[in-house]
Amino acid sequence: MSRPILIVTGLALAAAVGVQAARVLDLDAGMTAVAAPAALLDGCGDVPEAVALADTLRLRGIAIDRALADLDRRKDEIAAAEQRLKARLVQLRDAKAAAADGTASRRAGVEQGIERLIAVYDAMKPAEAAAVLATLPPDFAAEILIRVQPETGARIIAAIEPGQAAILTTHMGARRLQTE
Repeated sequence: MSRPILIVTGLALAAAVGVQAARVLDLDAGMTAVAAPAALLDGCGDVPEAVALADTLRLRGIAIDRALADLDRRKDEIAAAEQRLKARLVQLRDAKAAAADGTASRRAGVEQGIERLIAVYDAMKPAEAAAVLATLPPDFAAEILIRVQPETGARIIAAIEPGQAAILTTHMGARRLQTE
C-alpha cells in the first residue's frame, strides 16, 4: 500500500471513533435523572408501594440535606475552635517566654545580691563576721562561708564558738556534696 492511502484510512478510522465517542457522551447526558416528586408520582397514585417509596426517598433526601448542613456547621465550629486553640497556644508560649525571662532576671538579681553580701563579709573583720554568722540559720551561714575567700572563711570559722563552727562546717560539707 502506498503511504497516502494509509494516511487517509487512518483519518477515516479516527473520524469514525470520534463520532462514536460523541454518541456515547450524548447518551450519558440523556441518562441523567432529575427526581421531581410530583412528576414521579403522576399516574402512580393507585400504587401504594410507589407512593410510600417516593415519600421515603423524599424524607431520606431531607435527612441527608440536614446531615450535610450539620456536618458543614460542625466543620466550621471545629475550624473556629482550632483557630482559638492556636491563638491560645501562641499566648501560652509568649507567657512561658516572659516567665522564663522573669525567672532568669530574678536569678540574676538574687545572684548579684548574694555576690554583694559575700563581698560585705569578705570586707568585714573576722570577729565581726563570726558574730553575725553565729546568729544566722546554719544552712544560710554555711552558704556564705562557702562563697567567701578561703582565707577569710578560715578566719571567720576560727572566730566562731567551736560547737557552732562544727555545725557550720557540717553544713558546708553537706552543701558541697549536694552541688557535686
